[in-house]
Amino acid sequence: MKKKTSILLDEKEMDRALSRMAHEIVEKNKGSRDLCLVGIRTGGVPLANRLREKIKAIEGIEPPVGILDITLYRDDWSHLSQHPIIRKTEIPFSIDDKIIVLVDDVIYTGRTIRAALDALIDYGRPARIELAVLVDRGRRELPIQPDFSGLTLPTSKNEHVNCYLKELSGKDQVVLEKAVDNEN
Repeated sequence: MKKKTSILLDEKEMDRALSRMAHEIVEKNKGSRDLCLVGIRTGGVPLANRLREKIKAIEGIEPPVGILDITLYRDDWSHLSQHPIIRKTEIPFSIDDKIIVLVDDVIYTGRTIRAALDALIDYGRPARIELAVLVDRGRRELPIQPDFSGLTLPTSKNEHVNCYLKELSGKDQVVLEKAVDNEN
């Protein structure tokens, strides 16, 4: 099988999508009071930091950012590895009575977000939890929908979305890979 690759978002388009999402977050919450961002490791962390900077530019207030590791909350961790890599969750603020915006790069089945909700609730009782994702690729297995998304793109099972972030890979790009038959 060969893979066909197409660029969904380049650096400028990604920045524009994040700017729009930041404005939507501020508008929906009538400002940034009591707003906290929590990035899901790995891709959600740099995106949460970028959203923080964009919200600061809009509101003049920098919302706190936390980092959430969901490894042991996943329902498939035993299928992924016998020895999962567990990283530190860093939420250096109380989430009680706060508006938490969970941030991730891509939503597909909804299972990562379900695990993130379970993990987050272990840290307190937020007033509300919202979800911001750069790419919503559809095909949910659980009834979970993002409140804010940069790009909505229904995909098939033989397609995969890769989100490259300059903080992690040196470039900003969202790419769609599709398996294609060698005979074509």
